[in-house]
Amino acid sequence: RVADDRGVVGQVLRTGQPRRVDAAEAEAEIDRQVDRRLNYRTRSLLCVPLRGRSGDLFGVFEVINKQSGRFTAEDEAALIELASHAAVALENAQDRQQLLSSRRQIVDSAAAGVQLIGKSPAIEALRSITRRVADTDLAVLILGENGTGKEIVAQSIHYLSRRRDQPFIAVNCAAIPESLAESELFGHEKGAFTDAHETRPGKFELADGGTLFLDEIGELSLAGQAKLLRVLEEHVFVRVGGSRPIATDARVVAATNQNLAEMVRKKRFREDLYFRLNVVTLELPPLRERPGDVLLLAEHFLNDFCRRARRPVPELTPAARKRLAEHPWPGNVRELRNLMERLAYLSTDDRIDAPDLAFILSPRGTEPLATEFGQTLANATANFQCEYIRRTIEKCGGNMSQAAAQLGLHRSNLYRKMRHLGMTVDEEADPPR
Repeated sequence: RVADDRGVVGQVLRTGQPRRVDAAEAEAEIDRQVDRRLNYRTRSLLCVPLRGRSGDLFGVFEVINKQSGRFTAEDEAALIELASHAAVALENAQDRQQLLSSRRQIVDSAAAGVQLIGKSPAIEALRSITRRVADTDLAVLILGENGTGKEIVAQSIHYLSRRRDQPFIAVNCAAIPESLAESELFGHEKGAFTDAHETRPGKFELADGGTLFLDEIGELSLAGQAKLLRVLEEHVFVRVGGSRPIATDARVVAATNQNLAEMVRKKRFREDLYFRLNVVTLELPPLRERPGDVLLLAEHFLNDFCRRARRPVPELTPAARKRLAEHPWPGNVRELRNLMERLAYLSTDDRIDAPDLAFILSPRGTEPLATEFGQTLANATANFQCEYIRRTIEKCGGNMSQAAAQLGLHRSNLYRKMRHLGMTVDEEADPPR
C-alpha cells in the first residue's frame, strides 16, 4: 500500500487541484521511493482530484507515462471528465455497500429476535427438524393451536436459510375477503377492477427470493386453493387483469390450527394442495403440554419487556412461579407473553406475587376453580363444592335465597348442604320472607 500523503498524489489531495508533472523538468516532485516499491519508473504523470456529488474530495485519479510527449491541457480536461464519472460510480458502489451492510445488520438483528424458547423434548425436537429443513426448498406445514408460535417457527426457517437476506412476507388468509384473495396473493393491473387505480404487486411478487408465510391456510377458499396450487407447481402466476406470466422464487411455508386431513374428507380443502403443502409437517405442542417451559418463557418475556420499558426486572416470588406453572394457558405462549408485557409496564413493585397474577390470569377477576392433586376423589369433590358455593354466595352479595336459586337448590337445602360440607352457616343472614 502506498501512502496517500506523499509525492504528487499528496499535493493533489491537499490542494484539490490537478497536476501535470514531467520528470525531465520536475524530477524532485516525483517520489522515487514509490517507484522502487512498485518496481516501476515514472517519466510523466497526470493527477486529478476525485470529487463526490457534494463536491467533497475523497481521492485522486492518476495516469502515468504518456506513450509519446507530455500530458497536455486537453489530456487534463479529458481525465477530469473521466474522473467525474468514476467518482459517481465509486460513490454508488460505496452507497450500495453501505446499504448492503445496513441491511445485513437489520437482518441479523431480526434473526436474533426470533427464538424458540424451551427445553422440553418437543421443543428440542422441533428445533432440530427446523434446522434440517431450513436451507432446503421443501414445503413445510406448521400445525398448532392459536398462540403456540407458528409464525416464530416460520421465521426461524427463513432466517436459518440462504434466503435470510430476502423478504419474509406473512399473510393471514383468514383476514383476506374471498373476493380479494387472488389480488392479495398475485397482485393486479391498473383498471383490473373498480378500485384498481394503480398496478399493485401481490405477496408472491413481494416475497420473490424470500419466504411467503401463509397463516390460517385452511381459511382460503376452494377457488383460491386452486390458484395457489398452480403457482406452487409451476412457479409462475399472472396478476389479476394481466396477461404476462411472472416467475416467482418464493418459498411457501403454510400454517393452520385446523385439521386439514378432516377438511379434505369433508371436501373443504383440496386433497392435491394438502399433499403439496404437507411434505414436512412441524407440530407445535400447546403450552399446557410443556409446563417445564412456562417459567423459561415467562422470564424471557419479562426481561425483554422490562428492557424496553427501561425498568429493573421484578422478581417472581415462589408463589407467583407456582401460580404460573399451574395455569392451563388456554391462549398458549401468546397469553403468557401478553401477561408479562402487562406486568412489565403496569406493575410498580420489585416483586411479583401470586395475587398480582390473579385478575390477569382470570378474566372475570377471580381465581379459576382448581383443586390440588394427591387428594382422594371424595375430598377433591368436597373442596370443589365448598369453593363453588362460597363464590356463588359472594357473587350474589350474600343473598342466600338468590344463591340457592342459582345453584338450583331450595334455600333450606343449601343450608343443609353447607352444614354437611362443614361450612359456616348463618341462617339469620337472609331470613325467609
